[in-house]
Amino acid sequence: MKSAYFKYVIALLLFGSNGIVASYIVLSSYEIVYLRTLIGSLFLIIVFVLSKQKIRFWKNKLHFLYLVISGVAMGASWIFLFEAYRQIGVSIATLAYYCGPVIVMILSPLLFKEKMTSAKLLGFLAVVIGMLCVNGQAFAQGKISWGLVFGILSAVMYVFMVIFNKKAVTITGLENAMCQLVVSFLTVAIFVGLKQGFAVNLLEGNWIPILILGVVNTGIGCYFYFSSIGHLPVQSVSILGYLEPLSALIFSATILGEMLSFVQIVGAVLILGGAAYGEMFRPRRKHRGAIDEN
Repeated sequence: MKSAYFKYVIALLLFGSNGIVASYIVLSSYEIVYLRTLIGSLFLIIVFVLSKQKIRFWKNKLHFLYLVISGVAMGASWIFLFEAYRQIGVSIATLAYYCGPVIVMILSPLLFKEKMTSAKLLGFLAVVIGMLCVNGQAFAQGKISWGLVFGILSAVMYVFMVIFNKKAVTITGLENAMCQLVVSFLTVAIFVGLKQGFAVNLLEGNWIPILILGVVNTGIGCYFYFSSIGHLPVQSVSILGYLEPLSALIFSATILGEMLSFVQIVGAVLILGGAAYGEMFRPRRKHRGAIDEN
């Protein structure tokens, strides 16, 4: 259990540093994602082969189709997110992207027959107000930057990624991560190929951050993430999951010098707090004076 917690926390911190590492790479956002998914896919394939696991995804073609759609959405989400990093900074792009889990939470009653609670509605309202605070000046002037649009689109693609991944219930663990990342790479590769061809002009100084992003942040990060969540309580996964956006905000402030205004900080608290409250709050049920344990 301690090992699972350690791997999960490390994975979240690695994911939270994605925007920081990407800021040192002089390439377009889609080229970064192209190389990231290529290196990450190769790493997970090697790990899968060395672990001597059996391939089972072909046994359920419908669930594999769901996973393919999820992988396509993940590739698109990362392209939008990394472009948002470049245009509006890591902190605001992260907050826009993190609206995705809240959208999933709101849609879950329709898609997964989960009960809609007042906590979920309050959480959603807090996130909406938080987004208005973070981008209040742009909203007031009637200006919506392309960077913010890309951030929101990354959140929308995140929703498709999670929904269809949840539907692929027979493909789990490392096989799920490997298949999804390979599909994501193929999606981005097709986009890059149609746009400019498959060759990427890498400067000498780009190799180290590219390898860190591909091998460490993507390959090792995904391996740690998917190999740990199955051994942890759902509540712990939900609570610790907020280390990712929180660490991204801290890293962007300390390393890149991105500072939020007071109103934007309030907005960040509302977005992360609203998402956490809506997802984790569970009303206590009482039966004849005794508390029903969950």
